[in-house]
Amino acid sequence: MLQKLDKFLNSFYKFSGYLAAIFLILILGTIVLGITSRIFGFYIRGLTEYSGYSLASASFLALAYTFNENAHIRITLFLEKAKGKLLKFLTFWCLGVSTFFSGFLAFYFIKMWIVSIQLAERSQGADEILLWIPQTGVALGSIIFFICITHNFVKIFIEKSND
Repeated sequence: MLQKLDKFLNSFYKFSGYLAAIFLILILGTIVLGITSRIFGFYIRGLTEYSGYSLASASFLALAYTFNENAHIRITLFLEKAKGKLLKFLTFWCLGVSTFFSGFLAFYFIKMWIVSIQLAERSQGADEILLWIPQTGVALGSIIFFICITHNFVKIFIEKSND
């Protein structure tokens, strides 16, 4: 049962990474479109804002995938020197603190998203898009990141009980 859940969550994180890649492609598209439009003498409103929104969504949607693939920059200076019980304690402590702060981050991004929907906030850019639309990718990415860190935190206990 737990292996199926682990496999599902790993594929979920990979899917989140694919979504991040799509947003990176959108950044490329908006930049190329902006350059092309300047060459041909016309202006498309809001392209720089859409690039920024795509960057924020790509960054947060990629967090879980990169964390799960051990691609985050981690502080290994202490962990590579630690052995045995100290290493287990430091890993437990780091994941515990990370779980708390990623949950805190996800909570407030969701709260920000809900307030943006309630107030019908609009961007200050040329296109005045409703802000909850680009905030959706950031909020989803932070939720998936929280799930990923919690998943890794729980895996410590499962591996400990199997030993």
